[in-house]
Amino acid sequence: MIRNYLKVAWRNLFRNKFFSTINILGLALGMACSILILLWVQNELSVDNYHVNGPNLYAVVERQYYDNKVMGQYSTPGVLAAELKKGLPEVKYATGFEGGEQNTFQVGEKILKLEGGFADSDVFKMFSYKLIEGKAETALNNPSAITISRKMAEEFFGSPQAAMGKSIRYENKQNFNITGVFENLPENSSQKFEYLGNWFQYLKENAWAKDWGNNGPAVFIQLRADANPAQVNKKIAHFMDVFNKTQTKSFREELGIQKFGDVYLHSDLKDVKAPTGRIEYVHLFTIVAIFILLIACINFMNLTTARSVKRSREIGIRKVVGAVRPVLIRQFIGEAILLTFIAAIVAMALVIVLLPVFNAITEKQIEYPFVHITFWLWLFALTLVTGMVAGSYPALFLSSFNPVTVLKGTLKLSLSSVWLRKGLVVFQFFMSIVLIIGTIVISKQVDYIQTKNLGYDRENLLYIPLEGDLTAKYETFKTEALNMPGIKDVTRSSNSPTNFGSSTIGVDWDGKDPNLKIMFTQIGVGYDFTKTMKLKLAQGRDFGQSFGTDTSNYLINETALKRLNYKDPIGRNFTMWGKKGHIVGILKDFHFNSLHDPIYPLIVRLQNKDFYGNILIRTKPGQTKEAIASIEKLCKQLNPSFTVNYQFSDLQYKKLYSNEQVVSKLSNVFAILGILISCLGLLGLAMFTAEQRTKEIGIRKVLGASVGSLFTLLSKEFVVLVIIALIIASPVAWWAMNKWLLNYAYPIKIQWWIFLLAGVVAILITFITVSFQSAKAALMNPIKSLRSE
Repeated sequence: MIRNYLKVAWRNLFRNKFFSTINILGLALGMACSILILLWVQNELSVDNYHVNGPNLYAVVERQYYDNKVMGQYSTPGVLAAELKKGLPEVKYATGFEGGEQNTFQVGEKILKLEGGFADSDVFKMFSYKLIEGKAETALNNPSAITISRKMAEEFFGSPQAAMGKSIRYENKQNFNITGVFENLPENSSQKFEYLGNWFQYLKENAWAKDWGNNGPAVFIQLRADANPAQVNKKIAHFMDVFNKTQTKSFREELGIQKFGDVYLHSDLKDVKAPTGRIEYVHLFTIVAIFILLIACINFMNLTTARSVKRSREIGIRKVVGAVRPVLIRQFIGEAILLTFIAAIVAMALVIVLLPVFNAITEKQIEYPFVHITFWLWLFALTLVTGMVAGSYPALFLSSFNPVTVLKGTLKLSLSSVWLRKGLVVFQFFMSIVLIIGTIVISKQVDYIQTKNLGYDRENLLYIPLEGDLTAKYETFKTEALNMPGIKDVTRSSNSPTNFGSSTIGVDWDGKDPNLKIMFTQIGVGYDFTKTMKLKLAQGRDFGQSFGTDTSNYLINETALKRLNYKDPIGRNFTMWGKKGHIVGILKDFHFNSLHDPIYPLIVRLQNKDFYGNILIRTKPGQTKEAIASIEKLCKQLNPSFTVNYQFSDLQYKKLYSNEQVVSKLSNVFAILGILISCLGLLGLAMFTAEQRTKEIGIRKVLGASVGSLFTLLSKEFVVLVIIALIIASPVAWWAMNKWLLNYAYPIKIQWWIFLLAGVVAILITFITVSFQSAKAALMNPIKSLRSE
């Protein structure tokens, strides 16, 4: 019997080549999209979840309560890890961690700038960073120790074995001894580093991190196997009360723990009770994958039932000779599954072709999963479920035909089946229009944040790290650079233009409520900072070398002024970190962080001693190449032991929104594919309608109906279906996109024309899709239409 089913299915497949091809293509596109999305989701979920000790690894989260706000962060005091290990018996291992550092290393004549960080000696006992050379117990057990990656070892020494025990020059000021070589980190690691230095070295270089009132590095802990995480979370909450004496009723800090494997996807701590982050995109695209697969299944249903009349006699004869309905249902579902398996093969071919492009869009390195048996089991299950879902309605519909009616040639489909089919098309276009509206909104928001006036000019602005001899020779660098080709202005700042990351509550002013604690962002700068950044002054003046006391004076922004409540701020007293001075200028508000955040109160201080950070350089328009050549020449002359590592402010700003750019690109692709698959469903319904109304069209033509009126008659109902889908989709899309826009402090407004544009696009595509079939039916010879079978 099964053999007979397969023969019938195979014959029907080849008898209706055109419809079979459309069916297979629609399902293949839907499955290929779903497979790619689910591979991306699987990759996202795998990040940081490969560590053997993963179930017991936690990140420490600090919550700050002040100014009627709660701020969550991973930044903690640099001495916290050691105290947690000492003070909490549930903590087996603990490490401070500071990554993302760009430092210069030298061996012989070879100089490289590499990204890495610093950690405690427990780090290799906690995390599954495989040591090729060295031991976890001794790899970072003294301040001069450093561990490096296989890649770094091969770059400098040729092999990991050759690197062990060798000396490497760090920042041209200290030699480190290589005590371990670890395997290159896997792609699904959120932490990226080529080296790890000893934590005592970090504290030596950053003395501020020893103060319990300062936050910077992260802390990771490993709990003992028998520890209760909920109990640890309670015990750790007020752990810092003993150490940080600056806390008051108006400013307090609490600690908590978060699964280390959850940090990557749940790193947005604005809502400290329910952190969000990239997990929102995982949820979003999982829904999109389901949407597209459903659209493909509905497309299959419409195309199959559109051809039902052609198989009605076959069904009638089968029933007359004894076939019961369950047997027919199994046959038609079997045919759907067979077709779906063929579509799955085509889908896998599409995945092979499209995966490199998909990786480029998502900035991932997802590998072909064909060597994993779990993938094939998962694909088999997906294919089986898709085939059953796609074939369920056609099977029930076709098997319900009355054999007497069918064999008499008087088959008429019920009104309910017609409405159901139209409802499926409405649902298809509902999902497609939601995708279109979402794509437009996301594109507009991404465009807005990348073109918004930030209050400073990020074009023709670049910066280089203030390192090595440049720190002491900065004034020489500035003087000579201003006389070189392509360079317009030069200054220095403790932070890059796109990330002012240092904050403080150690601020006082006349009339301040002693119980009021406000968090101010602060930055140290050199002369000409305002000029180089092209900032605007609302009141007062800039720092100037002709004013001898400016090292104790301050510039603040308009947001800070509102919190100070000074009506005449210029010349008023202002104190930060116990250093008394005066406000000399008010800067107009400008964005110094991501547009996800509002503009915070800002303090700009003139710093001439112990400077760290970056040299900011404004180039002359159209002379960037000349400016870079000038910078490289000058750095090589003044700072020969360091490579030049310059960053463009506008490119770094765009990197702040890399997630949004990926989402925007993927949304565009999936919206187009969703519409394409929906159009195949429309084509099926158009063909079905034309078949059902063949005699009606013939009679209308005999009675004098024009081709245009017939075309309108056949096309009108499809336009109505799309309009209904638009009416249903618009409020749903508006709600979903408004929720997404809440992630931004400066969201766009969802305007009416977006819905109009989505509707026009959907209707236009509908006309294009059904026009051929409608025109074909309208032009048909009425003699053929009315001829009896």
